Amino acid sequence: MATRKPQRDVEKTYTRAQFVAKLRRFADSVEAGEPFVIQVAGERIHVPARAVFNIEHERGSDGEEIEFQMKWKVDK
Repeated sequence: MATRKPQRDVEKTYTRAQFVAKLRRFADSVEAGEPFVIQVAGERIHVPARAVFNIEHERGSDGEEIEFQMKWKVDK
């Protein structure tokens, strides 16, 4: 039986070089149709190849934000 993971909402800041390296690995995985594994704030996240990708843009009084998102249903 799979252990249920606690809810989580973190934001981690990376250096430019770290961010570029993660994006390159991610792009290579997506292009090859393979799953992607990334570590964020100490937790390894497994993104399946079936994930759906979107880009979100937000604008508010204090600035703007672009998020590259990967979404998928968790197998139970």
